[in-house]
Amino acid sequence: MSLPRLAPDPGPDALPVGEQLTVTALYEAHVDFVWRGLRRLGVPASRLDDAVQDVFLVVHRRLDSFEVRSSVKTWLFGIVLRVARDHHRSRRRNEQRSAVDAPPDPELLVDETSLGPLERAQQADAVRLLDELLSGMTAEKREVFLLAELEQMTAPEIGEALGIRLTTVYSRLRAARIEFEQALARRRAGAQGGKNGSE
Repeated sequence: MSLPRLAPDPGPDALPVGEQLTVTALYEAHVDFVWRGLRRLGVPASRLDDAVQDVFLVVHRRLDSFEVRSSVKTWLFGIVLRVARDHHRSRRRNEQRSAVDAPPDPELLVDETSLGPLERAQQADAVRLLDELLSGMTAEKREVFLLAELEQMTAPEIGEALGIRLTTVYSRLRAARIEFEQALARRRAGAQGGKNGSE
């Protein structure tokens, strides 16, 4: 399975030319990355806007103390991860899962530059399948997998973003890739079995 192509994300520290490191500049350059990260970490659709706002409130509070030892993207993902975990804890404490918290329409996640309805539908199906396969992973594996495979971060960046050792990054990523491939193979075998049974 090829992973769905989403709208391209700027590089780890991409800001408009001549821009200083401000909350506004970070928001404009990385809001899509933040939204995708929160969404892929399981923040429900009804809470995404609040979660994005929470991330940038933390950015506003901590920007003065940001040290350029890590990339902006790595630093931002650390905040995204904490905010996503806080939202999960809050939701578990305060409410039961409802229909309002159903995942957003996968078509919202597809690349708008697709040629036509067929391509958009295929991408939406791929996003739906990806979400299903990711939801079957433990949080630790899912975090490493999405950073490596979907956000194209390096293992050292992932370790820094998650606060884990490099060896842990590699072992979790290896396990996540195996689990992903096995789940995908089971899904394909089930789809083939359904086709053969209907013939």
